[in-house]
Amino acid sequence: MLVLKNIRNFAARMCSLERFKIDLKGLQPGETVVEYSLGDDYFEAIEAPEVKSGALHVSVAIRRQTGFFELLFHTSGMVVVPCDLCLDDMEQPIETDNRLVAKFGDADSEDDEVVMVSEDEGILDLSWLIYEFVALAIPIRHVHAPGKCNAAMIRALEEHSSDRSSDEESTKPIDPRWEALKELRGKS
Repeated sequence: MLVLKNIRNFAARMCSLERFKIDLKGLQPGETVVEYSLGDDYFEAIEAPEVKSGALHVSVAIRRQTGFFELLFHTSGMVVVPCDLCLDDMEQPIETDNRLVAKFGDADSEDDEVVMVSEDEGILDLSWLIYEFVALAIPIRHVHAPGKCNAAMIRALEEHSSDRSSDEESTKPIDPRWEALKELRGKS
């Protein structure tokens, strides 16, 4: 029974990402707009390493040009990430605009702004690309607003950091050059 449940969960995750596959060959000339509302099920299905959950709106304008496709992404909303200081979950607002060019080629490959799509298939999967844009929009350091961190964790951090710094000072001998400089400073 457990195996069947896991297979169903896996199949549900796989199916939920199908909507992110764009058939580039089937697009009409001009601009096509695709919109997505992303929730916790998206982050679970994509197995996002950085983001636990969130609520995002993504609008993708796909412009079919001669020989390539220009994709303009606008993403806004909020994601839940762990606070770097207290490790509690925190909401991080997201607002980002990204541009990508897709071209047909022999092999699937990508660089910073150009994604090559197999001409035989003609399918561009946006699921991971959207996640990468979201992950890049998250600040390197994400902490709660002052006073919003878990108070017990902050106390524990302060206790351990003061213990460690006092231990290091008492057990580590002072470099004789620094000691000589301290004496010179004291004489002036």
